[in-house]
Amino acid sequence: MRFAPCFLLAGLLALTCARAETVGVEIEGVEEDLLEAVRAGLSIQNYVERDVTPAQVRRLHARAEEEIRRALEPYGYYTPRIDSELKESETGFIASFRIDPGEPIVVRESSVRVEGPASAEPAIRQALEAFVPKPGERLDHGQYEESKKRIESALSSLGYHSAELLAHRVAVSRSARTADIDLAWQSGPRYRFGEVRFSEAPFPPEFLSRYVTWQEGDPYSTARLVETQQRLVDAGYFSAVLIQPDLDDAKDTEVPIDILLVPARRSIYSIALHTSTNAGPGVRVSYERRWVNDRGHRLRADVEYSQRLQSYGLRYNIPRPGPNDKYYNFGAAYRDEDTDTSRSRTIRLAANDSRQWYGFTRTIGLQFLGGDFEVGSQHGNSSLLFAEGSLDRTRADDRFFPLDGYSLNLTLRAAPFTFGSDTSFAQAVLEGRWIRSFTERHRILLRTSLGAMMVDDFNQLPPELRFFAGGDRSVRGFDYQQLGTLNELGEVIGGEFLAVGSAEYEYYFLPSWGVATFVDAGDAFRAGEFDVNVGVGVGVRWKSPVGLVRVDVARGVKSEIVQGFRLHIRIGPDL
Repeated sequence: MRFAPCFLLAGLLALTCARAETVGVEIEGVEEDLLEAVRAGLSIQNYVERDVTPAQVRRLHARAEEEIRRALEPYGYYTPRIDSELKESETGFIASFRIDPGEPIVVRESSVRVEGPASAEPAIRQALEAFVPKPGERLDHGQYEESKKRIESALSSLGYHSAELLAHRVAVSRSARTADIDLAWQSGPRYRFGEVRFSEAPFPPEFLSRYVTWQEGDPYSTARLVETQQRLVDAGYFSAVLIQPDLDDAKDTEVPIDILLVPARRSIYSIALHTSTNAGPGVRVSYERRWVNDRGHRLRADVEYSQRLQSYGLRYNIPRPGPNDKYYNFGAAYRDEDTDTSRSRTIRLAANDSRQWYGFTRTIGLQFLGGDFEVGSQHGNSSLLFAEGSLDRTRADDRFFPLDGYSLNLTLRAAPFTFGSDTSFAQAVLEGRWIRSFTERHRILLRTSLGAMMVDDFNQLPPELRFFAGGDRSVRGFDYQQLGTLNELGEVIGGEFLAVGSAEYEYYFLPSWGVATFVDAGDAFRAGEFDVNVGVGVGVRWKSPVGLVRVDVARGVKSEIVQGFRLHIRIGPDL
């Protein structure tokens, strides 16, 4: 008989295991946000598809109605009617709830205000005007808290760090189904920017301070902190930039600002294989010294060697950071290009000033271009000294694969006198690209290139300054530089005007693979001799680790030039 307790315990355990059952939950009467809130608030919902005992189910079901009421209150439903039932099924229990949320609580009066100097700030007034729920609207505690946070964030962003909450009250009348909101802050004084303290860096504070977008004593602004951080990141000297106001060390409302700078690698070496039907297969090698000295000067060397093009370039950059981020640039390059249309061996020297200007990058400078060239059967040698100015602007939601973006470039060149030049000329080139997407699977790409020039002696211009059309980046279906004015021998010698347009549609059937169809049209021509050439085709797109790869097959369908199918390959960004 002394073994009886053991047998009794074993029997109870077996009975308990045998009675383990499951529970299902059915909810009617509410949808969308309310349904999600109710499910999230029900404890019994957590036991669906789990073994439970009858005692557990009944205990969870008994407190379910109160949990539903609490779940509905943040949405303004304070008087719901709930019918609940617990039924046994073949596999366990079904807990069913029929909910009538009832009439919601409506905001009757709302007093939301900021007292003190912050009340005059436009950003604060905007946050107050945007506060919801407004009188006559359903009381939604989630909206209330979000609106309250936006006001507090606006106060903090503008430097009202000592703002205090004077009133924070929502009075709910269940019988009248109304609520009154009383919410108020005392802003206190606005803080100001104090001393800027840089961490150890390869540059003196005098140079780094030129990237700071405020002066000591200016009103505090989080937007200014973000702008300064972005400018320091864009400078390219640092792998990480952290800006932190030291509120604990603030004195007389002046906040010291700590800027932590983590230098990037000083020297960068890169090598890349590439191919395109314009230049053929080749390799690019580059070396960049991110900073040559403690004044932030830069040095970059580039070498490209491909089937049709060999080039060697050296650039030296002197930054002058400030409100417009000015740069002085000096460069020298040698270029040897051999195409079916022309051959050129030229030296280019350049000096220019580049800065930010009304949202554009504006570049103004002088260039010297000299060397030998062949265009068709014409041989020439020229030296040209000319002024060049350009405006560039690019906006894109993604640098490597934009779904929404555009780029604009306007370049003006002029050698009004023959001093230092073999001929005088004036030239304008406008290039634009535009991308829009319906979804990540569908993209539309439009581009255009327009050019015009006046020149005393067209034969003295090297191929780099003449207009040609045809090729991967121009009118597909035609060879590189195949379209242009013809001489007496029927050879393409380029044109004084350029007009090219393209429309393309892409569909991505997999995340990294897509197909495209397009139509390109244009010509390079003399005044009054425009003859549109049209090419159409299809292609494959691949988002490779090195960039977007485009493989197109195109054919000229309207041209005086007899065309077959042509293959076009290009790797690189869209904008």
